[in-house]
Parts: sequence; C-alpha cells; structure tokens
Amino acid sequence: MKKIFTHVLYAAAAFAAASCGSQQGKKAQENAQDAAAAPETEIASAPLAEDSEPVFDIVTNLGTIRIKLFKDTPQHRDNFVKLAKSGFYKGILFHRVIDGFMIQAGDPLTRNPANKASFGTGGPGYTVPAEILPEHTHKKGALAAARRGDMANPMRESSGSQFYLVQDPVSCAQLDGAYTVFGETLSGFDVIDKIAKVPRDGRDCPLSDVKILKVVEVEE
Repeated sequence: MKKIFTHVLYAAAAFAAASCGSQQGKKAQENAQDAAAAPETEIASAPLAEDSEPVFDIVTNLGTIRIKLFKDTPQHRDNFVKLAKSGFYKGILFHRVIDGFMIQAGDPLTRNPANKASFGTGGPGYTVPAEILPEHTHKKGALAAARRGDMANPMRESSGSQFYLVQDPVSCAQLDGAYTVFGETLSGFDVIDKIAKVPRDGRDCPLSDVKILKVVEVEE
C-alpha cells in the first residue's frame, strides 16, 4: 500500500498522500511532506453563499474531471474558486501520479520545464487553515489539499494551490483525518485512472505532460 502525505504536493517541502508499510511507502511519505511548503500570507477572499457547493470541470489533455466543492470546507472552497476563476490553474501539470494511490497537481512552477527539479515546491505564496472533517474521507475521486508534513506543519495547514485526487480509496484511507478533503469527483473517474497509469520517472512525474488546459465553473 502506498503512503501519500501533503508533502507530496511540494517537491522540496512538498505535499503528499500517504502509503503504508514498505520502504517505497516511507519514501512516498517523505516526498509528500517535501511537496507542500508555501509562504504564509493572507488568503485573498472570494466569499460565496454559505450553502454554495459549486461544480467545476478540470479540463486536461487526457479528458475532463468534474468536481463539486463542499460547503462545509468554506476556506478551501472559496480559495479554489478564486484560483480557478483567475485562470491560475491554466497550463499547470499533474506533476506527481501514482497508480494505485492518487494524482497531484496545482504547482505553478510546472508551467516551465526548466523548473522540473523543483516541481512540487510551488504555490501562490500562502497556506490555507486546515478544515479536516471526519465525514469527508478519501473515497474514490475525493479532492484533497496537499500540505507539508506534521513535524514542519503541526497545524496541518494546506498548500494554497496544490491538490490531489484519490484514485485508490484503500491505499488512501490512511490519510483520513490528516488532510483536508474539500470536494469530490462527479464524473471523469476514468480520466483519473488514465492519468494515474501514464508512464512516469523515478519521482513519479509523468514522462509526457499531463496538463490542465482550464478549470471552468459549470453553470446550473
């Protein structure tokens, strides 16, 4: 089983998802923690109605994943909406994918191939306070925020932009209660599987770009 932590999201001080038991799992955990470090600054606000659960399409070069954001994680919801509507995610890559675990994106450094050694370390320059709720588990297609590991980040604050989507809920169950799950997949589960299975290098970075073309709100 693989261990992915918020640190997986950031490369140097990254966000990850957890894996269990083995040396590979331990390595994944360490890498995950490395992936989620970002400077802490004030989060720009884009407040929505309290009961709003907006739906967005994450359009990639391998297909579209439709997600819904949860109303009971309002800071993460509002932050994602703000970034999506500003075009922040356009051109960003899925920089870490693990078949049987999760797929991770949201680092603006990935727009430039020259930054590859630093993929997983970027963000918007702030973190988001944890909104970890027991009712939101790492089910298939769960949308969660990457973060730094507990030692460097005892309050479990999330990356300002890096996120992951659960491919395998069994492998990711160990992350329940440790990462903020702030949304779920409505359709495009096959796209998550397709992305998770692409050939990758030793750092779990796809050998061919898996790119977010745009993130657009779905109007009701």
